[in-house]
Amino acid sequence: MHAKPVSRPALERSQIARFYREVRDTSRALAAPLSDADATVQSMPDASPAKWHLAHTTWFFETMVVEPHLSGYRVFDPHYNFLFNSYYETIGPRLARPQRGMITRPALDEVYAYREHVDAAVEALFARAPSGRIMALVELGCHHEQQHQELLLTDILHLFARNPLMPAYKDPSPVAVEAAASGPPGYKTFEGGIIEIGHDGKSFAFDCEGPRHRALIEPFRLADRLVTNAEWIEFIADGGYRNPVPWLSEGWIKACAEAWSMPLYWEGRDGDYTTMTLRGRQPVDPAAPVCHVSYYEADAFARWCGRRLPTEVEWEHAAKDVPLSGNFADSGRLRPRQASAADTGLRQMFGDVWEWTGSAFLPYPRFRPAHGAVGEYNGKFMSGQYVLRGGSCVTPRGHIRASYRNFFIPDARWQFSGLRLAEDA
Repeated sequence: MHAKPVSRPALERSQIARFYREVRDTSRALAAPLSDADATVQSMPDASPAKWHLAHTTWFFETMVVEPHLSGYRVFDPHYNFLFNSYYETIGPRLARPQRGMITRPALDEVYAYREHVDAAVEALFARAPSGRIMALVELGCHHEQQHQELLLTDILHLFARNPLMPAYKDPSPVAVEAAASGPPGYKTFEGGIIEIGHDGKSFAFDCEGPRHRALIEPFRLADRLVTNAEWIEFIADGGYRNPVPWLSEGWIKACAEAWSMPLYWEGRDGDYTTMTLRGRQPVDPAAPVCHVSYYEADAFARWCGRRLPTEVEWEHAAKDVPLSGNFADSGRLRPRQASAADTGLRQMFGDVWEWTGSAFLPYPRFRPAHGAVGEYNGKFMSGQYVLRGGSCVTPRGHIRASYRNFFIPDARWQFSGLRLAEDA
């Protein structure tokens, strides 16, 4: 996702420069546990190698920020424009996404050298007191890199899950398995009426988060926590993956074709389940939120419960006054955790797992994509995708907000995605 660059006052230049350095250091730290081979292999067409994430985010700064605005800049390697362009048609041809795992060279060390080369150029640009427009592009690049930090972790989990040794990305000692949820979730009621949603434009946001606009909602109720693994096990035991009744037709076809019988990464025997995590294979925590389920599975579960998924309008309206706190990547846990019984109101609205909504990813009223290459992403993908909200346990803490719209195709399962139930009031 990308945002329209906007002017920033000069007093924010130092803040954006600091943000840039923090983001770049974080990416390097996330990749530190990986070998060159770990960072090169591509486990499926929808995933990208860690090395590609590290290089692509650097390519963004080189192509969008440094080359056009730093006189005398020397491109690190002209081949990289083909290797590390992602989807920018206006910039030129690029390697097809399913072939990114074929980039055995440059090696990981050379990608790090590329990052250092571009970082030095960005620092030189900072020293020249660049305009607010240029600093806005830097800020955009930082948020773009934070998205790829989450993708790097998500894709490494998928890769390690396919490795016969199932290695752990982080210390494999298990995170404590807590007691199962003691009862059903509570529900908070919201009145219907005309409300406003969308980003207000007072700080950074991706372009698809606006414009802010009015929307009509009917009275609804929203669960005060996420759906748990224990509840999903009940769905499995009741034949949830064998009964076509609660499933959308396309979802049922997909589930049958790919023999879905439980969430991605789960293994089960005699009612006991384990799941692959970034800490290696671990017992499923019954009280933690279910994770790695598709929109189709989430929708089927909601129907099985006699409820539904919230719309993204309902979700954002409910989240607008909820504090931006939760289990994010910065906690180091790197897996969802159970809702705290000590908390009141809506719990787990941010962090833990991305929450599927029942809303297709479509433009808001009066939406216009940004001009030029930076506007190529969101608008042209507003077809065949569903919106997720709230962030996950691998989302950088400072990256999320109530208006943030993530989106994926409805059969995507490798993301840290779960659900919260809603119903008409």
